[in-house]
This record gives sequence, C-alpha cells and structure tokens, in this order.
Amino acid sequence: MQWHVWFTFFIAAWVIAISPGSGAVLSMSHGLSYGWKRSSATVFGLQLGLMLILVVAGAGVGSLLIASEAAFLTVKVVGALYLMYLGIRQFLQKPSSSQAINSAENTLTADKQLQPAKGGTLNWKQRVLTGFFTNATNPKGILFMVAVLPQFIDPNRSLLLQLLILGVTMCAVDSMVMNGYAASASLLSRWLKSYKAQLWQNRIFGGLLVAIGAGLLTVKRVQA
Repeated sequence: MQWHVWFTFFIAAWVIAISPGSGAVLSMSHGLSYGWKRSSATVFGLQLGLMLILVVAGAGVGSLLIASEAAFLTVKVVGALYLMYLGIRQFLQKPSSSQAINSAENTLTADKQLQPAKGGTLNWKQRVLTGFFTNATNPKGILFMVAVLPQFIDPNRSLLLQLLILGVTMCAVDSMVMNGYAASASLLSRWLKSYKAQLWQNRIFGGLLVAIGAGLLTVKRVQA
C-alpha cells in the first residue's frame, strides 16, 4: 500500500469517526452514566464491531448482503430494533436517588451517584457486547465500507495485509474519537449530578438512539 493511499484513508477515517451516529451517541451516553474509564469497555466493543464490518466488507460478504434483499433486510431490521431497544431501555431507566454532595473532593461518592439504578447498570462484559452489536448490526456501516474500502485496496498486493493496515488505522482513529466523546460527556456529568438532570440525560440519549434506530429502517439497498 502506497503512503499517499494510506494517508487519504487516514483522513477519511477521521471524517467517518467524527460524523455523529449510533456509536457516538452510545459513547456519550455511557460516558455520562459510567464515567470515561468504565465506558472504555463500550468503546472496545464498538471497535470489535467495526473490525467485523471491515472484515465482512473486505471479504466481499458485504457485497453479498447488499445484493441479497433478504440478507440486507435482516441485518437492517436487527440493527434498527437493537438500537431502538437500547434507546427505550435507557429512556425508561430511573437514575439513582440524588443525594447531597458535601465534599467536592469525594470522587468516589460522586461517581457512585452517577451510576444508573440497580438493575440498569451494565457490567464490563455487557458494555463490550452493547458496543459490539451497535456497530456490527449497523447496515449503514456495511454499506459505507463496501462502497469505500475497495477504493483503497490494490488488487496486485496482499489483500490480508492491506485489510490489516486499514482495519488497525480505522479502529485506532475511531477509538480515539469515541473515547473523546465519552470523556467529554464524563466531564459534563459534573454539572449533571441531580436526579432531574440524570433523568433528562436518559430521556435525551434514549430518544436519540430510538431515532437513529428508526432512521436505519429507511436505509435503501443498493441495486445490483
């Protein structure tokens, strides 16, 4: 792979990652709910899902999904319903009871107050899986990668090595961006400690996830 080809993909990766989407909303949502360090599990899951899409697109299976009406419809509906499920779950989630914070230095107490109510908290594995399925079932991601990835592949060079380079580049960039979203949201949470503020957080981000999920249902299959 030539240097200028990789650099062009590197720039494209930043544009793709920064563009608002389900991954960004999920990262910000978990950043607010769990803090930046704990939401790193969510970001890791997002990268696993993104890597799967890259492999699928690079292997040509993505083209098959686009060519098959039934396969594409299945992925689209599953992805949309999963995001809507996450959104409804968060929308209905009750925050923990608001307690007075007597000391600004008591980070542990503040962190506990920002956690979702018992029963709504996701453990590390669940946060990873949530991130994974959010990206892996995103038909827009498959469509985009199938359309864009071939532009950076040299048919005269090793496909596996090129996919590895592009995959590592894309995931590294996306990981930095998603962690940035989560960290920004985590910092914002310092001003959103009250019960009412947390309740509106859940409603806003839950509503956004439902809206994005509903939007996926409108994605059209590329005609062969």
